[in-house]
Amino acid sequence: MQNKGAIRLLAITFAAICVYQLMFTFHSIKIERNAKKFAHGEVSLEKSFLDSMKNEEVFNFLWMKKYTYQECKEREINLGLDLKGGMNVVLEIAVEDIIRSLAAPQYLSDPVFIETMAAAKAKKKHSTSDLIDLFSDAFEEQNPGGQLAQFFMTPESRGEIDFNTSNADVVLHLKNQADDAIDNSYNVLRNRIDRFGVVQLNIQRLERQGRILIELPGVKEPERVTKLLTGTANLEFWTTYKNVDIWSTIEEANRTIANIQNASELFDGDILESQDSEVPEEVVAEEVKEDDLLSIDDELGLLSDTSDLSILGGTDSAEDLYSDQEAQYYRDNPLFAVMSPYVDNSGRLIPTAIAGVVELKDTAKVNAFLSLPQVKQLFPPDLIFAWHFHTLGEEKPFIYLYALKATRNGQPAMDGKYVTDARSDNDQYTGEFEVSMSMNAEGAKKWANLTRENVQKSIAIVLDGVVYSAPNVNEEIKGGSSSISGNFTQNDATDLANILKSGKMPARAHVVSSEVIGPSLGAKSVKDGFNSFLIAFMVVLLYMVFYYSRRAGLVADIALMANMFFLIGVLASLQAALTLPGIAGIVLTIGMSVDANVLIYERIREELAAGKGMKAAIKDGYKNAYSAIIDANVTTFLTALILFFVGTGPIKGFATTLVIGIITSLFSAVILTRLIYEGMLKRGKTLTFSTKLTANAFKNTNINFIGKRKTFYVISGIMIALSIGSLATRGLNGGVDFTGGRNFVIAFQQDVETEDIREYLGEAFGETPTVLTYGQKNTVRVTTKYLIDDERPEVDSILKANMFTALQPVLSDDVVLDDFLNGQDYIISSHKVGPTIADDIKRSSVVVIFLSLFIIFFYILVRFRNWQFGLGALAALMHDVFIVLGIFSLLAGALPFSLEIDQAFIAAILTVVGYSINDTVVVFDRIREFVGLQRKRERRDIFNSALNSTLSRTFSTSLSTFAVLLTIFIFGGEVIRGFSFALMIGVVVGTYSSLFIATPVVYDTIKKDETTRVVKGIRKS
Repeated sequence: MQNKGAIRLLAITFAAICVYQLMFTFHSIKIERNAKKFAHGEVSLEKSFLDSMKNEEVFNFLWMKKYTYQECKEREINLGLDLKGGMNVVLEIAVEDIIRSLAAPQYLSDPVFIETMAAAKAKKKHSTSDLIDLFSDAFEEQNPGGQLAQFFMTPESRGEIDFNTSNADVVLHLKNQADDAIDNSYNVLRNRIDRFGVVQLNIQRLERQGRILIELPGVKEPERVTKLLTGTANLEFWTTYKNVDIWSTIEEANRTIANIQNASELFDGDILESQDSEVPEEVVAEEVKEDDLLSIDDELGLLSDTSDLSILGGTDSAEDLYSDQEAQYYRDNPLFAVMSPYVDNSGRLIPTAIAGVVELKDTAKVNAFLSLPQVKQLFPPDLIFAWHFHTLGEEKPFIYLYALKATRNGQPAMDGKYVTDARSDNDQYTGEFEVSMSMNAEGAKKWANLTRENVQKSIAIVLDGVVYSAPNVNEEIKGGSSSISGNFTQNDATDLANILKSGKMPARAHVVSSEVIGPSLGAKSVKDGFNSFLIAFMVVLLYMVFYYSRRAGLVADIALMANMFFLIGVLASLQAALTLPGIAGIVLTIGMSVDANVLIYERIREELAAGKGMKAAIKDGYKNAYSAIIDANVTTFLTALILFFVGTGPIKGFATTLVIGIITSLFSAVILTRLIYEGMLKRGKTLTFSTKLTANAFKNTNINFIGKRKTFYVISGIMIALSIGSLATRGLNGGVDFTGGRNFVIAFQQDVETEDIREYLGEAFGETPTVLTYGQKNTVRVTTKYLIDDERPEVDSILKANMFTALQPVLSDDVVLDDFLNGQDYIISSHKVGPTIADDIKRSSVVVIFLSLFIIFFYILVRFRNWQFGLGALAALMHDVFIVLGIFSLLAGALPFSLEIDQAFIAAILTVVGYSINDTVVVFDRIREFVGLQRKRERRDIFNSALNSTLSRTFSTSLSTFAVLLTIFIFGGEVIRGFSFALMIGVVVGTYSSLFIATPVVYDTIKKDETTRVVKGIRKS
């Protein structure tokens, strides 16, 4: 072995770097253990201890560089959300809002603009193109020869867009502006998160236009974070109407609604059926959507949805729901039945901007009533209704409806662009939390004028379409100071101040995908992952000693331990997140990295059997094994690279550890072990590479694989036919990654029946969810598509509130709604995938599978210079994929764990592909070698000899890998049980195909008269 000194120096340097990187984790853990000892279980004391240590020096590197606890924490091994707990969110910036903001105001109500936007949005649901291109295409389809420029000629675009600007140039202008707006959104979101105080956060723009990925480890208040991320920070100041001035109009509106239809039609939900009152469903929805003030954003996040006309009463008649007297009142006073005046104890109106008081459950009905054209025409054209942000009352929560007054152009009296600073504060008189704001000079002047003109009137402070406060103005306010109050908690005030300081979002952001992992589930995942890792590691260590003797086995074990050390060190240095699938990748790396040692050892055993001395056998064994090791690892490495670059989330975590593991295992198994053996030989150590039990294993085997190939073709044909039949009839159990929807893992304090949970939630959702036991009988996983198309930021809270109500029969009496919504003792994890992102995942999964198959085929073609070998490998891989898919289809619902097809399953399929080709390439490599050495032998004999001579290696690698996967399956936890099951099937099927499919296909496709040409090609390669 040449350059031993350089290799030793490299190994020592590599080890030193890994030790340095891992020291940050070591010191962080040490400080956190001290904090736990100090606190004795008190969470607040533990947090205080850690806060006090943030700037304390805890690590002194060679007396040259000192690191504080905070610096160590930032450099420690980054645990993924599934191990630490936290939140993963993909936000999509509404490009539609950006297009509207760039258009001239007079065209926003233009029918051509509206129809074009509607057509573009419809196409967007099933397209990967960005909305701007779809908008342009829709416009040209509907208006051949039309000019897009007319919509976007504004003072701001002067010099860039005029009547002569082509549609292509307009599109380019819109894309540039959209990119700037998305960059601005990215910066605003980062500022908001930075103020939230999350350590090791990850925020990045995704390739698809408008999408931003945010990972927040350790977050324990997902509802709060969602509001923080999705708020646009659109601050406005509105003048108001007093309720006494409009109450007579409200009374007239009540009579008008009563006259539209009789009570029976009203409660059948037919209020909008008569011609006079006809309002198309999409128009009602559009009015509510565009006028965000006619909405509700209370702490429960319940927003009205007037597009669903069932809110006007459902299908039950008034007589079924109420007494005769109550039913008559509803007929005569439909609006007052759901909205009460804001009165004092004597029943007199209190002169304020509060138009009415509404029970939370009735807000949607009020919205629908006030949206009717016959009702809207009664009120002044500058009157706009807006809900307060906060609810009052607990048993029957209610909310205030405010009457705002717009300027002549329908805008607020003043917007929030003049605000320069915002901070959380306490009211000097009441002590309640509030948000104090400061304005620039221009804003201070406008604010002074506005307050002077509205003395003894209310000015409503509105954020993102909801009223936060509406203080009464007693006198002119100079200096540009103002405050927002509204029964805030400290978190409410802090978050609101952060949002205002971070700046206004240029467009709405809605959640298209999210995943929340509770800390309890994260802790369980850490325990399960560590257990599976430890047990699998011990199994492999013992197997190597058992099969290859004590010394040879220990050398292989040293290589494995060095591999783990280097792998963890590299992960730490790259700040790569260690996820649960990542642990699975590490454990799988253990099993697969054994293959390099096995190949070397089997070669050494062959050289010893040929009569060579130990030193020569080791030298030639390493030399002859290199080709197979390189080919086998390169094919797996290519598959892992595809997973890394194309995959997201769990797939990327798995691929990261697999890529690093392959590199470190090659270094450990090939280089370090060679150095160890040469040192042993120098010291005269006695070496053996087998035990008494294994010395003669697989020696002189003479299985006629080629002769029996047709039998195995029939067996494989039957399995593939069954798989295709099941896929055609039963299909696959698509997870939310591919179908869109939500998963909730819910833990109860007692055992529950899945049928009961399914029934309760089915009644609440109007559709039957999938409910499965999740590990223990007191924990279930609920999968549903309920409200998945709803893009409102509050929709998750709506759904959880409905779940809370539906699950009352199985929840403890002391569980309150706030705990269920914001705590993580009940909903311990949640996962949402919107329809558009689900389509993207499906497309990328298909692409990644076919791309990996093509790359492997191409690599085999190049390495062996024969398309027959590429075809044999491809046939085996397709065989494996079909059978794994077929088994998942046949057994779906029959096993006590989930067999969903999700991103993790795609990672499993590609790992099976990598493993199978690994096995196949080893055989192909031996065929190539035998062709060069045994030129006169029959083709059949060469192929059979190659298969028989690699049986020992195939057995050792397959058995050790299967044992590792079985360990993951049993001890790795519920989260990756389906994933590990797919890998176990894949190892068995992949081993079978490498022996009975790949090589026989190569044999059959090489015609007899081509043998000479093919053999020559193999020799050259």
